[in-house]
Amino acid sequence: MENLPIPAPPTVVQLPDGTYAYASQAALPVHKTAPAVVHQHIHQAPPDRTVQRVALGSGMGAGAVAAGVYFGPLLVGALTAIAVDLGLLAFLAAVMGWGVVTVVRSIGGPDGKAAAENLGKAGRRR
Repeated sequence: MENLPIPAPPTVVQLPDGTYAYASQAALPVHKTAPAVVHQHIHQAPPDRTVQRVALGSGMGAGAVAAGVYFGPLLVGALTAIAVDLGLLAFLAAVMGWGVVTVVRSIGGPDGKAAAENLGKAGRRR
C-alpha cells in the first residue's frame, strides 16, 4: 500500500456560465487521427464448443474433451465419405438395372418383353 502512486489532484475549471467543475481526462481536447485500417482474414467460423463446455462442467477430463475436439470432425468426415460411397453404389445399381431391362427388351423379342415386364412388376411390389 505504501508504494502506490498518489493520484494527481483534480483540475478545476470555470465554465462559460460562471460555474466551476472538475475537468476529467475525457473532457480534454483530443488530437484526432485517421482510424487504423484493420486487415483481417476470416477463414471460417470458430468451432462450436458447447459439447466441450458441458463435458468439462460434468467433470470429464481435459483428455476426453481434447479427443472430442479432435475426433469429432474426423467422424463426420468419415461418415460423409461412407454416405457418398453408398450413394454412388445405389446410383450405379439403378443405372445397371435400367441397362439390363433395356437390353432384355430390345434383344429378347416377345419373351424378353414379358421378362422385362415381370422384372418391372417385381420391382414395384417391393
